[in-house]
Amino acid sequence: MGRPLRLVAPGLPHHLIQRGHNSQPVFLDDLDRERFLEDLQVAMREYRLALHAYVLMGNHIHLLLTPPDEASLSRAMQSLGRRYVGWFNHRHQRRGTLWEGRFKTSVVDTEGYFLACQRYVELNPQRAGLASDLLSYRWSSLAHHLGAHQDPLITDHPAFWLLGNTPFEREAAYRRWLEEGLDAARERFLRDTLAKGGVLGGERFVAALAQQTQRRLTPGRRGRPPKPASGA
Repeated sequence: MGRPLRLVAPGLPHHLIQRGHNSQPVFLDDLDRERFLEDLQVAMREYRLALHAYVLMGNHIHLLLTPPDEASLSRAMQSLGRRYVGWFNHRHQRRGTLWEGRFKTSVVDTEGYFLACQRYVELNPQRAGLASDLLSYRWSSLAHHLGAHQDPLITDHPAFWLLGNTPFEREAAYRRWLEEGLDAARERFLRDTLAKGGVLGGERFVAALAQQTQRRLTPGRRGRPPKPASGA
């Protein structure tokens, strides 16, 4: 029996997670991380994907991005894999696969869920105990969204722009929302949905996406969506 086709909804944000084979590290030092980001930028431009957020962990990555068509996401990741894995293997004198099978994706509802997903991605280092504060971890898009520096990889999503009329207002509102954190139930829902590659959205969003794609999709969580950030 063949593998099910990956759900891709052009024009909507997607959360992507890819892990190292057998949970092995995919970055051994900062030079590896720098090279990965260079290759990621090439792949995003080549296939016209908008990257909204990212984090590089020791043995996995999270990306939050929007593809322009159904084929571009897979092609971009294949292109990225060819560049980075070949370079990584040559540099570290190794052979074979680096990544664990297929990457997982979740289509994300822009209303009520996008910023929660972005926050989930960018707070990974804090949850893992790798960062003492919001700006102490270099390898994510968080510094960009807090105004510490402009990241050329990032295209801010309209949901982020709704946080304020000026960059300062958006950055301050996002910082406040980050510091509030997620309650345990909502964080568990986000983690479980994204880990399974399910649709991250409310019931109406899931139903509309199922009709649009003609596919049976896992229902979204019942009840209210995660609390939106101020101004969203």
